Amino acid sequence: MKVAKNTVVQFHYVLKTEQGDVIEDSNGNTPMAILIGHQNMIKGVEAALLDKESGEQFSVSVTPEDGYGEYIDEAVQRVPSKHLQGAVKWKPGMVAVVNTEQGQRQVTVLKVGKFMVTVDTNHPLAGKTLNFDINIIDVRAASEEEISHGHAHGVGGHQH
Repeated sequence: MKVAKNTVVQFHYVLKTEQGDVIEDSNGNTPMAILIGHQNMIKGVEAALLDKESGEQFSVSVTPEDGYGEYIDEAVQRVPSKHLQGAVKWKPGMVAVVNTEQGQRQVTVLKVGKFMVTVDTNHPLAGKTLNFDINIIDVRAASEEEISHGHAHGVGGHQH
């Protein structure tokens, strides 16, 4: 079966920077499972998976516009430190959670003042070209329940 809309694909991946440094490696863990065609994965990876089959291994380079977006300078903001969740004492480089009108968001701490903290609300991989080595483990038709929920269930997918 080929990867297509409303199929569930299970795969392992190694994510690397343009320089070849490994950022994430799913090997040795449960393979990731995604429902294709429901925006559960960055565009560049989902597009590269289409028409592939179980057992295929390939590499894909994903540009920022098909990955986590361009880096936005205006996304660096100063917020009161009391709004940061996840630690008591903050240091640059730490990741915090803040509540926004759009829900919870992860931010990266850049600078810590007495009452205010400068944070970067960009995704940590925004503006970066990403290289993925992908190994497709399994492809199957999605269930009606998965399609109605908009995500894969079971191993590597969403657990209800």
